[in-house]
Amino acid sequence: MVEQRTPLRPSGPPPVQPRPSRSRIAFRRAIALALLAGGLGALVWLVAFAVGGNDGGKKATPTVPAAPPALRIIFPEGFTRAQMAERITAVDGIARERRKVNPRLSARAYLKATASSRIPAKFAGDGQRRMLEGFLFPATYEFEPTTTSRQLVTRQLDSFQRNWSKVDLTYAKSKHLTPYDVLIIASMIEKEVSAPEERALVAGVIYNRLKIGMHLGIDATIRYGLGIPPTESLKNSQLHSSNPYNTGQFPGLPPTPIANPGLASMQAAAHPAKVDYLFFVRKPDEKHHFFTASEQEFENYKHAHGYK
Repeated sequence: MVEQRTPLRPSGPPPVQPRPSRSRIAFRRAIALALLAGGLGALVWLVAFAVGGNDGGKKATPTVPAAPPALRIIFPEGFTRAQMAERITAVDGIARERRKVNPRLSARAYLKATASSRIPAKFAGDGQRRMLEGFLFPATYEFEPTTTSRQLVTRQLDSFQRNWSKVDLTYAKSKHLTPYDVLIIASMIEKEVSAPEERALVAGVIYNRLKIGMHLGIDATIRYGLGIPPTESLKNSQLHSSNPYNTGQFPGLPPTPIANPGLASMQAAAHPAKVDYLFFVRKPDEKHHFFTASEQEFENYKHAHGYK
């Protein structure tokens, strides 16, 4: 039996789909462009990150800590260690108030660091420890907030050694003076002299008096020993005190330097002027001195200018 089937429809053209509107086409294009831009942006970001981070390929500059502020302290020639300690206190106060930093330097630590040392013993050749008066070279020193008082002292001692190496001690040694003696003389010159040209003259008076065993009679040593400022007049009791720094009562040099001299006074102490002067007294201008080999001329000058 032949099965009868429903005949197949002949194939024809596919049904025509409705064409999208212009607005829909524009919308689709916008979506495609956005996806493309986003993909490219992500790709660029990934490449930049892989090459050099997210800063466009440049390596990040490491952060360098700011250098501590440079501070400065000035020690004038002729300052004593006590005056230097006072200057440290003053500079510390300025640094805190104006620079907003808190230095480690302190007057107390400075005085402790300079109170005793074997360095003077090497100069005197007697093995006795003494304070560092005379060895704390006066100059301008830069320091950091972290600089300690002992480090500052070390810098001063290094500066002293550099300058002292320039002093020729040949003549002083011929007069049987030790390097420490010369340093003591330099400190007295520094405290007594205002006019630079008189340094060698005062040194000549000191050498001449030492030679004949005459008391030096320098008021600056009395002031140092008794702590009397130059603004105060010396009393008669002080002039006759038994303080070891009283060179009017005791012959020879005082026990230690009475200040910290500069190079010019060191040079003068090692090279005194070749003069016969034994006396000098300050002139009324408060800067220069009258020098003479005659005690009578010395007394006459004092009397004429109202000195006692």
